[in-house]
Formats: sequence, structure tokens, C-alpha cells
Amino acid sequence: MKESVINEKSKEFALRIIKLYKYLCDEKHEYVISKQLLRSGTSIGANVREAKRGQSKPDFYSKMNIALKEADESAYWLELLHESGYIDDKEYNGIYPDCEQLIKILVAILKTKPLNSYLITN
Repeated sequence: MKESVINEKSKEFALRIIKLYKYLCDEKHEYVISKQLLRSGTSIGANVREAKRGQSKPDFYSKMNIALKEADESAYWLELLHESGYIDDKEYNGIYPDCEQLIKILVAILKTKPLNSYLITN
């Protein structure tokens, strides 16, 4: 169940990140941090999707772990955009909790599917 939720939520988050990127470029003329956020924010869902088609269970774990790192990086860029004044409290509070939720879901998935359970021993 968590895996279907993460698929849906990571795609929704990516779409919101794309809209935020367009806003930051068009309205705030901010191109550097917003580009970093675009890359990390859309990479979450891409890695989740790639994990579904992983070549092995360790590959699945690796891709989900990368998705978690990208989500954490996205949180960092959102914090910088907020603290630097590019996005206001309303904008930040509208998207940051979604990023935190993705992180929590990914952590839960990784805890229930630890890598050592996938390693085959002879």
C-alpha cells in the first residue's frame, strides 16, 4: 500500500514543483535555486518509478534510497527559497509539508524493506 501511495504523491509533488519553478522563473526571476529544486523535486518520482522496475531487490532499495535523498534535498531548497524571501509563508506552508510527507513515506518503505533482507546468502 505504501508503494502505491508514494507513486501517487511523488508525481503530484513533481507537478507542484514544476508549477513553482515556472512561477519562480517568470515572477521572481530566480533561476539557480529553482532549477536545483526542479531537478530534485521531479527526481523523487522518477526514482520511485524506476524502483518498481528494478532489476533486483537491492536495486529497488537503492532507487528508493535515492528518492529519499532527493526528497531531503528538495526540502533544503524549499527552506532556502523561503528563508531568502523568494517564497512567502503561505507558499512555503503549502508545499513543504508535502515534501516532509514524502520523506516519511520513503523512510517507512525503507524500514519495512531493509537491504539485508534482500541479500542472498549461500
